[in-house]
Amino acid sequence: MKVIIIIIAYLVLMNIAGFASMGIDKWKAKRHEYRISELALFLFAIFGGSIGSIIGMYIFRHKTRHWYFVYGLPAIMAIQIILAAWLISSDMIVIM
Repeated sequence: MKVIIIIIAYLVLMNIAGFASMGIDKWKAKRHEYRISELALFLFAIFGGSIGSIIGMYIFRHKTRHWYFVYGLPAIMAIQIILAAWLISSDMIVIM
């Protein structure tokens, strides 16, 4: 049970970080300041923050004109969902 709590806490933190990174990068873009790299934005999504990154992308209207974000972030999320479903169905991760 503790492992599930750790996994959920990790995913919540990564999604908050993904969401915040989109907002911070948009804020910096408006002020012509040093930006968060696109690689870093994708890494937040890859390491579990895909939902937060997607929500941040649309709330802050940031990177919505870049096809690799518009299609890439949902693709990352789909792969993560498929992987999680496979792990749960194959009994590699026990929920309860």
